[in-house]
Amino acid sequence: MKQNRREFLVVAGASVAVSALPLGAAEKTKIGIIGSGRVGSAIGAVWVKAGHEVMFSSRTLENDKALAARLGGGARAGTPREAAAFGEVVMVSVPYRALPDVGKDVGDLLTGKVVIDTCNPFPGRDGEIADWARNKGAGLASAELLPGARLVRAFNAIGSARMGSAYQEPGRVGMPIAGDDAKAVEVASRLIREIGYEPVLIGGLAKGKYLMPGTALAGERSAAEIRKIAATLD
Repeated sequence: MKQNRREFLVVAGASVAVSALPLGAAEKTKIGIIGSGRVGSAIGAVWVKAGHEVMFSSRTLENDKALAARLGGGARAGTPREAAAFGEVVMVSVPYRALPDVGKDVGDLLTGKVVIDTCNPFPGRDGEIADWARNKGAGLASAELLPGARLVRAFNAIGSARMGSAYQEPGRVGMPIAGDDAKAVEVASRLIREIGYEPVLIGGLAKGKYLMPGTALAGERSAAEIRKIAATLD
């Protein structure tokens, strides 16, 4: 969950880029982000500009404080437990090997909340838990590790390099998502659409196994293309 210098530069650039962005949230939401690396910081930066209150957290609070200071507005920093308690919606964006610890450390604060899961299991990075999650299906595996959370998988199939840039051409790129809770999907879809992506529900959490690199849905595609591919998946 640490940010290196390169990640800070990415975020600094993102904060400048969104400064002229005419975003406006239809409904202000308190969002807690657990894991302020490339994905968490890039998405969070655009949510801040849209008018949401966002608390960034990781294992390095000083980095999160610096990030919040650069972004200004409704950005703030805290510990993972503080972010989990703060957020009406919580986004978890950590290496998959860290997901069990997230469940143990803040799981009690996630019960009943909409939780956006961006985590992907990579065997080379995450070890045995990645093999388990891939065999089970990442959506169902994450739900088991975060019991009680109203889980929606999103931001998993698109590379992090352009994660925060969809606002430049709103609606051009679709965002495949998966979830079992209709209200949670509705809330997540609103937040996704506000930062420029067109959310496309491909099914329940069992379909979450397709929301990761190396699958048919990986990469940037239009909403129509995502729906066409999703219709062919079992």
